[in-house]
Amino acid sequence: MPPESSLANQILSALAEHLKRDKKSISLENRLRDDLGLDSIATIELLFKLEEVFDIQIPDEDLKGLVTVGHVVKYLQKRLAPLSSKKSPRTAARTKRPQK
Repeated sequence: MPPESSLANQILSALAEHLKRDKKSISLENRLRDDLGLDSIATIELLFKLEEVFDIQIPDEDLKGLVTVGHVVKYLQKRLAPLSSKKSPRTAARTKRPQK
């Protein structure tokens, strides 16, 4: 997964804002707890922020697999892929011009 992907950038930006740090100081390899210093409550707060930004719900049982920033990006890519494919036909229908 390229670090310059749009989704990765959005996640890095949200994380940087949440941590009040420069986005460039955060990498996909950083572990949320060990490298970035997020405790349990801060991790949950971050995930709430991501739920809000991406309009999804992250089940509690999925939290244990989200260890690094890269894990979060991959997880959201999987979760958002079905949503974006469902939205595409609606978007296409809205942009179609009526025939004369």
